[in-house]
Amino acid sequence: MPRNDNRYSGLMIAIHWTTAVLVLVAYLVSESSEHFGQHPPVLHFACGLAVLALVAVRLLARASGGAPRPLEGGPSWLAMLAKLGHLTLYLLLIAVPLTGWYALSRLGRPIDLWGVSIPPIAAAVKGDIGEIGDVHQVGGNLLLILAGLHAAMGLWHQFVRRDHVLERMRPF
Repeated sequence: MPRNDNRYSGLMIAIHWTTAVLVLVAYLVSESSEHFGQHPPVLHFACGLAVLALVAVRLLARASGGAPRPLEGGPSWLAMLAKLGHLTLYLLLIAVPLTGWYALSRLGRPIDLWGVSIPPIAAAVKGDIGEIGDVHQVGGNLLLILAGLHAAMGLWHQFVRRDHVLERMRPF
């Protein structure tokens, strides 16, 4: 079946919504730093690692033509703002999981996801690991805020501008 050039590819749509669910679940199962040592954040880490993997696949799919052309007819500042918002979302979807993985690695915590050992990305240190945990937490909060703004803009496009932008990413 030929793809509608006004919609994202099925792969891009599936990755978009799966990423949204994973980010939300990662947030909901996150733990404060005082509980971190007692309860390994296996599900939180698994969601973050899955988000990181999906971003890589998403960027490849986007580069191979999985995204439609930008909407036409709107003000250029709005198009530029949308590009900046998407770029920031992509950066956070990469940076937040990486800072979490880095923090676990620096703490010397073994990363075992259901029997699969994930290698550390940094050497363990004794004592304070610096501000990386705070960077991860602030980045995660920024990601949620920006994702909320992204959703609000989609609704604004759909119901105020009436340009049917949500049709481009509708899963069914």
